[in-house]
Amino acid sequence: MISFLDPNPAGSPTVLLLHGLGANASSWTLQFDSLIEVGMRPLAPDAPGFGQSRYDGRGWSFKRVAADLAGLLGELRIGPVHLVGLSMGGVLAQQFVLDYPQLVRKLVLVSTFSVLRPETLSQWGYFFRRLLVVHTLGLKQQSEFVARRVFPEAGQAALRRMAMEQIATADPRAYRAAMRSLGFFNSRRRLKEIKVPALIVTGANDSTVSPAHQRMLAGGICGARQVVIPEAGHAVAIDQFAAFNQILLEFLLD
Repeated sequence: MISFLDPNPAGSPTVLLLHGLGANASSWTLQFDSLIEVGMRPLAPDAPGFGQSRYDGRGWSFKRVAADLAGLLGELRIGPVHLVGLSMGGVLAQQFVLDYPQLVRKLVLVSTFSVLRPETLSQWGYFFRRLLVVHTLGLKQQSEFVARRVFPEAGQAALRRMAMEQIATADPRAYRAAMRSLGFFNSRRRLKEIKVPALIVTGANDSTVSPAHQRMLAGGICGARQVVIPEAGHAVAIDQFAAFNQILLEFLLD
């Protein structure tokens, strides 16, 4: 069963917000007020194994999670929705729009990729260390490693603690399976099938998914455009939330 945050159930249209790896629905709370103020319905689910959504251990894949989300929308009698996904959530959003195009109005892909191919030795090393740590030392050490990478500034200690708490409480089986799924994901040849209006939002200082890879993603979707937010990292919806919210609303209300 999918757990979700639904702070404005009377709003319309619905904006389905999909979180990143290790995070959960609460990572979108900085967007809730802005969306509610214009009458929309933010709906933020926890992916299986993250937040309050339990993982049954019977296989974790983007296709399966997309089907779970389509089922949730059916149960709530919602659709079509504006679809927003960050990092892993952006990959899930691609899977969802490809499998259920009739359920999507507009698509916003944030800090994400069509295929995970690091460009530098540093990036390869980062992903290899993440894979090694999560399979040997566990999620507590993984949470510390990732939080330092995503929120590296001295003034971001509170954000690092938040990220560590969220990652450390994930189901290790789901986290490892999601990491493997990210490594094998490749939508590059199918991006041309996406026909809804699409926006790619990029943090200029993203050290996890390079702005160049995100530019390639935008180039593969007909009519998509990329917006780069200065002084923002991988978690652009958090570390530069005011600028992100403005860009998001301008696109959704256009």
